[in-house]
Amino acid sequence: MKKLFLLSLLTLSLLNAKEGVEFKYSPKDMERNYPTAQNYILSYNNVLENVRSSIVNISIKKEINGNQLSANPFFNDPFFREFFKGYGDIPQERIQQALGSGVIVSKDGYIITNNHVIDGADQITVNLAGDKKEYEAKVIGKDEKSDLAIIKIEAKNLNAITFYNSDKVKVGDVVFALGNPFGVGETITQGIVSATGRSGVGIVEYEDFIQTDASINPGNSGGALINSAGHLIGINSAIISKSGGNVGIGFAIPSNMVTTVATSLIDSGKYTRAYLGVNISDISDDMSKFYNDNYGALITGVEDNSPAAKAGLKRGDLIIEINGKKITSASELKNTVGSYAPSKVVIVKFLRDKKVESRNVALATLDSKITNGEFEYKGLKLTQIDSTHKQQLNITINGVLVVNVDEKSEAYSAGIRKNDIIIQVEESEIATLDDFKKATASKDKKRVFIFRRGYILAIVL
Repeated sequence: MKKLFLLSLLTLSLLNAKEGVEFKYSPKDMERNYPTAQNYILSYNNVLENVRSSIVNISIKKEINGNQLSANPFFNDPFFREFFKGYGDIPQERIQQALGSGVIVSKDGYIITNNHVIDGADQITVNLAGDKKEYEAKVIGKDEKSDLAIIKIEAKNLNAITFYNSDKVKVGDVVFALGNPFGVGETITQGIVSATGRSGVGIVEYEDFIQTDASINPGNSGGALINSAGHLIGINSAIISKSGGNVGIGFAIPSNMVTTVATSLIDSGKYTRAYLGVNISDISDDMSKFYNDNYGALITGVEDNSPAAKAGLKRGDLIIEINGKKITSASELKNTVGSYAPSKVVIVKFLRDKKVESRNVALATLDSKITNGEFEYKGLKLTQIDSTHKQQLNITINGVLVVNVDEKSEAYSAGIRKNDIIIQVEESEIATLDDFKKATASKDKKRVFIFRRGYILAIVL
């Protein structure tokens, strides 16, 4: 039996030798370095102590009236309406309160946070760490497409946070998330950078997130994600979770995007993005073979009179580089173009018929594209739906798109919101702005039918 066992080992050894597989082992004499000892404690207190006073708590109050409540799809469901019959029908008015976080970016009181934290707020209150005084804040500017906003309080000599170049953030870097989750008070959680350049998540239109496993919970929104040196690398924005609790997948808006947007919001109250004028998509492995095994942003359509059209770009071109920056996906092209100032001339490198070509393209203003063909009505800004809107909103219906709503307008009180699609007014179906103008020519109140995320709602306006 012993000989048979030795023969089996020899046979196995020969088989392994024949296959030529070599397993890589660590050095046998590796030593362990212990980060702690009995005579000292490993701590980041010295770093965090300075940053804590740069993080603020934000509380908002928002008045919700009956019309806004009835605009919710649930209240248009017969079951819910039947449920409320015995309780005084749908509540007519209530005060909604919410909590979030913010980061001080200047000594004189400018604070950056998420747009969704302060959106629609009637009152914004800021509490500073170690200060019992409550500060009333005013909105300086907000950008829904990146989910960033700037508010300001009247205060001096505040501790402005130090920024770090987010392009230099690496996967595995130790990070801390600071905020006020669930309203329990100032909280700090630790983790690492899980990924950078995350896009396609579907949270906002412009996504280039830093992903982290540091716990980000409700109330952390607008707070800071800092590295182990205490420098800001991102603004905590969202999590992926089925339960609403943290599962280790959190997202922060990178600091470079934050500074670009915040500078414009402080200077002019808005952020204006550059516009190329193409419909784009990613490509598969099979499609990549037609482009010399390259990846990039495939042009599937070019808008008339757009910067792309004027530069001679065509459907089927694969954009692989902008101003020397490599482009590997449609979202990367979108974020890159959106980071430039309007009117900037960029060099677009692309593949056409397996040949690399380049064009100088003078970018235009995205806002100028949107305002073409706009119509204002009772606080609404409307535009006709085109192929770009259908692609962005993943819809196939026709109608007029609500580009913006004045929060103090009759339309806002009635419950109409941005990105709603008006498809009918009284008995008239709406496919164009002219249809809407004719249907609303009289000053009488009318039934307006809107499409919102798969629901059709009826509102009196």
